[in-house]
Order: sequence, then structure tokens, then C-alpha cells
Amino acid sequence: DAGLTEEEVVLQNAASESPEAEKEVVRAAVVVHLRDGMGSLGRILKAVETFHGTVVHLESRQSRSDGVMFDVLIKVDMARANLLQLIRSLRQTASFGSVAVLAENNTVNVKAPWFPKHASELDNCNHLMTKYEPDLDMNHPGFADQVYRARRKEIAEIAFSYKYGDPIPHINYTETENKTWSAVFARVKDLMQKHACSEYIAVFHKLEEEKIFVNERIPQLQEMSDFLRKNTGFTLRPAAGLLTARDFLASLAFRIFQSTQYVRHINSPYHTPEPDCIHELLGHMPLLADPSFAQFSQEIGLASLGASDEEIEKLSTVYWFTVEFGLCKENNEVKAYGAGLLSAYGELLHAISDKPEHRPFEPASTAVQPYQDQEYQPIYYVAESFEDAKEKFRRWVSTMSRPFEVRFNPHTERVEVLDSVDKLDTLVSQLNTEILHL
Repeated sequence: DAGLTEEEVVLQNAASESPEAEKEVVRAAVVVHLRDGMGSLGRILKAVETFHGTVVHLESRQSRSDGVMFDVLIKVDMARANLLQLIRSLRQTASFGSVAVLAENNTVNVKAPWFPKHASELDNCNHLMTKYEPDLDMNHPGFADQVYRARRKEIAEIAFSYKYGDPIPHINYTETENKTWSAVFARVKDLMQKHACSEYIAVFHKLEEEKIFVNERIPQLQEMSDFLRKNTGFTLRPAAGLLTARDFLASLAFRIFQSTQYVRHINSPYHTPEPDCIHELLGHMPLLADPSFAQFSQEIGLASLGASDEEIEKLSTVYWFTVEFGLCKENNEVKAYGAGLLSAYGELLHAISDKPEHRPFEPASTAVQPYQDQEYQPIYYVAESFEDAKEKFRRWVSTMSRPFEVRFNPHTERVEVLDSVDKLDTLVSQLNTEILHL
């Protein structure tokens, strides 16, 4: 039946296994979005009664979704077959918006894109964007340099062969590559004291103290990964190039950052059209060692799991204007925290000048703002603080269409999908236990 949604198919298949399965009573949480206000609540209760269900819990809240006044969560005990009929009936009522069911007994309730459930499945998240490859882009600084292109291919192959659990391969950087690092490192160190946020500066100095950041050589990803693990639980895995937004954001959900290992061309040390290891190491790594910023990065990743293509586009745009090119307020001054600014001094000076427009960070408007990936940005978004940015982001994410939640379990490196009442109850019990031990 082409008219059935995926959750209805699963419910129907389970109910049709046997007469006993059809009559088996399950507990389910049904979420109904009311377009016309609470006057429609009576229709829901009447429908539950009609299909011989028992209401065990009911709650409502004002909706954050456009065109919807209230969200109603109702827990019911009902036979499988009747639950399927209830869902269909509610969906046929014009005063209701979407209807989602969170059924027990491992019932899958949404049609969502595949996403990794365990950190090992990031081995499948290595799809590359190709628009900036030196082999394909005539404007790339390394397009005409056959030696550089061969070196890029060599390092990319190392990343492609990496699998979960492997030590990160050691790269023997050339004298030219280390000189490129030294030039950028010196420039960043010169400018950061005045223009970088205090969190970045603090970790930068710590990296110098531990001899990971030195002028003479490019740090290895493994030593940086070990440093991050000790500070925030983030780790690194090598990437062959610019990943698709969905694959890259998914890794953040596991507190894993996919980092390139190749180096920009020596003829363009202060700007690169694509991420390279200098951008990753100098731009991203210091703040991934800051607990508040690490949490913000992971929340963007968690929000991306199972999101629609349109929502991925919005999330990647928010990431662009925050993690890549974000500004924040600090002691009545505007400071940089975006990796694209902290690893490219030209755009950093442009961003903090009076030339571009500075707007307060609001995720809803930020998510639909077009951005430049070839030139300096005409618009930058300024956060009040990392904590303020996180809170605004959480409120915005709650309006997204995904009808389930996810939670990262750091002990198992697994993302748990909260798509049933049993799982929600288990989570609440776990959280209560953790609170008692505080």
C-alpha cells in the first residue's frame, strides 16, 4: 500500500504476524500537533475511546512550529491493530497537523536518512565534495603543480585506508610543508592576543606548553587527538578532503572531528580554498579542547542525525557562521572564535573591521543566510557567549521536524535513538541515578 508511512508499515507487519500479535496490547506515546487550539483535544480522546484504548498520560505545551498552536503528547495502552487505525484516523482530521507515534517493542516510527549509530560506522562517512580539488579546479594554487598533486593523492590514500580503532597514521611532512606551517603559525600567534577569544588563547598556550604547538614542525594528528581526549573527550580521525556536510556533522555527534592531513600550497600560505591540516590544527583544535565549545559542536552533530536534506543545509550554514566564521563579545569587544578566521589572518582582520556587517547570532535567520566560500564574508554573526549560542541553538533545534531524539553514550561510543516510551523511561531513570550521585 503506497499510502502507508514507514511506521504504519512496521506496525501493520507486526500486527499481521499472528492473531495474537494483532491483539497484543502495547503502550505508545502519540504526539499530535493541534492547528486550532485545545478545542480539538476532545476529538483525540474520543478517537482513543473508539479504538478501545486507555489513556495513561496526557500533557500539552504551546508549539514552536509554524501554523501549530499546541503539541499534545498522549500515552495510550492499545492493541497493535487498533493503534494503527487510530493513527490513520487522527491523520485524516484537518484540525491536526502531523501525527507521530513512539511505540514500544522496538517499533521504528520514522522514515529518516541512514545515520551512524556507533563510532565505527563513521568508516562509511567519508564522502568527499570535489569542487576544490587541485586536480579539478583551475583556480586552485596547486592545479599546475604535479608534485603537489601527487603528494595530495598520497596523503588522501592514507586517510581512505583508515578504519575505526586504527592509530592515526604518522605523516612525514616535508621541509616545504613545515615552512608553510611556520609562516602561518607565526602570523596567528602575532594576531591572536588582540583578536582571538580568551578560550582560544588559553588552549593555544597550553598546546605550546605541552610542545604540541611549535614553530618548526606540523603537529601529528595522533598527538593532537590524545590532547583533545584528555580535555573534552573529542578525538580525531583522518579525512581525505572536504567531506559532505551530512558525513562531517555526523562525526561531531560522536565527539570525533574528521581532519585533513595534507598541507596547503606553499604559494598560498595565508589562504586556502579548502580545509587543510593547518586550518584544522590552528583553527579548530584549540577550541575543541574547551568544554563549552566542544559541547556546542557535538550538539550540532547530534541535531544532524536523521535530519532532512533541507535541515542539513541549514545546520551546515549555522556551522559555517559559527564554528568556521563566528565572532563573539568579550569585555565589550568583538573577538574571533571561528576556525576560518583564526587560521587566515587576512579574513580575520576583515571580520573585525568596520567593512562587513555584524549581526547578532540568531540561528533561525543565520541558517538561511547565503555565504561566500571564495571571498571574504560580507556578514558575520556575533554571539553573546558560547553558552548563549548553545541555548539559542537548542531552542531552534527543537523546532526541527525530526520526531525522535538521540543521545550519545560515551561509554559505548553509541548514539541511542529515543523512539519508544521504554527508552525514554530508561533514560529518565539513568538521569535520576546520575543526579543522586552528584
